[in-house]
Order: sequence, then structure tokens, then C-alpha cells
Amino acid sequence: MNVPIDISDVTLKTERLVLRPFRYKDLEDFYEYARVDGVGQMAGWQPHENIEVSKQILDRFVKHKKTFALEYDGKVIGSLGIEEYDEGVMPEFNEMKNRELGFVLSKDYWGMGLMPEAVNEVIRYLFEDVGLDLIVCKHFTWNTQSEKVQKKCGFRPYSSYEHKIESGGMETSIVNILTRVEWLERKEEENAIE
Repeated sequence: MNVPIDISDVTLKTERLVLRPFRYKDLEDFYEYARVDGVGQMAGWQPHENIEVSKQILDRFVKHKKTFALEYDGKVIGSLGIEEYDEGVMPEFNEMKNRELGFVLSKDYWGMGLMPEAVNEVIRYLFEDVGLDLIVCKHFTWNTQSEKVQKKCGFRPYSSYEHKIESGGMETSIVNILTRVEWLERKEEENAIE
């Protein structure tokens, strides 16, 4: 089942990033990366045609209190949302506490390892602080960048399905999952190596 999420008072820090709730003053930074061709398509949405589109979505980010702004050197360079997973598609998990992650990063910062850094910290927050049992994460079959991030963070393939995307086309997504038990085992292994 999807558990309630409210990150309005949550700030997480990694070695290079601050993950915090979006603010209305983030509009320029948000529009700067959301308008770039090739960014939104990775997550199934089209580049923002104008700042008004970014403003409408930013308003949702602020009101829904479930999307982190990824801040790097004082600039917002991406987003990481704690979304509701589709309980109808995966009813086998309805007895567990779950959510789904979705993320986007400015093209200017691809290849720096920032997204795995952010995702790992949100995973820690969701398992340790929120008490989730399972996290779902998806990527389109062709989106090898998201696939690599999810693998680095411990997600494993679970299923796939075809669905309609915002632009109206059909896509096949790979569904990956990570359980709290798997995450704890992975942490123990990493600690043993150190």
C-alpha cells in the first residue's frame, strides 16, 4: 500500500547535494533544465515549452509535498519524487508499506554520479525514517542511464509492462524493486568490505 508522504520539513544532505522541498524561487533553475530536449523524455514528458509550464508543475511540487529539489552548489539541478506506485498493477505488495521513486537530472550534470548519490540517500530516508518495506522504481527499456542508476542503488528487475505516456505514445517500462531486507543486507555487505 502507498503510505502518506510529506517532505515539507525534510532536508537531506549527501557529500555533494542538498535534497530539500521545492520552493517557488526555484522556478528559473527548474525551467532551465526542464526545457532542454532529451531531459524530460527520459521520464515520459516533453520539454517545457515556456516558463508557465514549469510554474504549473512547480506549483504541484510545492503543494503535494513529495518531490525533492536536488541542489548542487546552490543551484537546483534536478528533482526526485516519492510517487505513489500503481497498487492495481502490483496488488501482491498491498500488505506492505511502499512508494515509487522518479527522478530527473539536468543534462549539464549527467555522468557525475550525482543521481545515484541522491537516490541512495532517499532510499535510506524511506527505509530508516519513514519505515517503508519496499520501493519501486521504473525506467523505459531504452533508458540505460536510469537503468544504471537503479542497479547501482540495489534495485532488481521485477516485471515489465506497456503503458501510455504523456506525449500520447506507448512505452514499455521495466519495473525494479528494492526491499528493506535487501537494502539492509547490502549495507551489511558494504560495511564488511570497509
